[in-house]
Amino acid sequence: MHLTGGGRPGYRARMTEPLVLRLEEVWRDIDELCTGLTADEWNTSTECPGWTVFDNVAHMIGTERMLAGERPTAAADDATVGAAHVRNDIGKANEQWIASYRGWDGARLLDEFRAVTARRLDTLRAMTTEEWDAEGFTPEGPGPYRQFMAIRVFDCWYHDEDIREALDRPGFLEGDVADLSLARIPAKALGYVVGKKAGAPPGSTVVFVVEGSPEIVAAVSVPPEGRAVMLAEVPADPSTRITMDRRTFARLAGGRWTGAYARRHGVVRVEGDADLGMSVVDNMAFTI
Repeated sequence: MHLTGGGRPGYRARMTEPLVLRLEEVWRDIDELCTGLTADEWNTSTECPGWTVFDNVAHMIGTERMLAGERPTAAADDATVGAAHVRNDIGKANEQWIASYRGWDGARLLDEFRAVTARRLDTLRAMTTEEWDAEGFTPEGPGPYRQFMAIRVFDCWYHDEDIREALDRPGFLEGDVADLSLARIPAKALGYVVGKKAGAPPGSTVVFVVEGSPEIVAAVSVPPEGRAVMLAEVPADPSTRITMDRRTFARLAGGRWTGAYARRHGVVRVEGDADLGMSVVDNMAFTI
């Protein structure tokens, strides 16, 4: 906690918004991860479709500049806009921001990342509770600004992981940023994955166990009628139980790994109904 006005009598204490700390942590990790990269490393393709390490960082800069009220300074070419990974207007805007940094070298881009994120942190630290609570646009639909910034932590952590995978430096899978990001997946995705994408039959239940510290356990039930729902309590005898580590859970949910890749590398265990479990693993991708 820090005090406004030096903590003198008559001044109101202000709690630091936790999401500011999480953004600061993930941006610091990206900075440290990218410091000293060679030109070849900056140009390494990542598991985020169509993007290099450079493109991931340019995308994050662009989003923060957009949130500061700025607009991209270049247009993406027709071939890029028509690529399979560009699915909507948000995708087109992402490519425009990346195009704005074409021709830069990695060191210059990283300096820009540091400057833009520093400005954003200053802005976020100065916001009032009322501003954090204010309803507005988020990529998930209308919601408070706090929800949007939680999505920003999630998005930046995912791209941090994309860069780590490309550089063969896995990590940053524990701690507050990873916990926040991974915790968003069950509530936002698993009911849709099990009931809609995997087509789990009525009456079935699926339990996910994500190993790590802390362990994540989530259960989804498909009632005889209606949509799949998250269960408050984990059943002792589900139709299928799927166990994996944090890295695998994130890569599958983010569409970075296929179920076949995860099975081939032995990082997923399925107990019970194997066909249902494998169908869920094959359909875990949910991010845009």
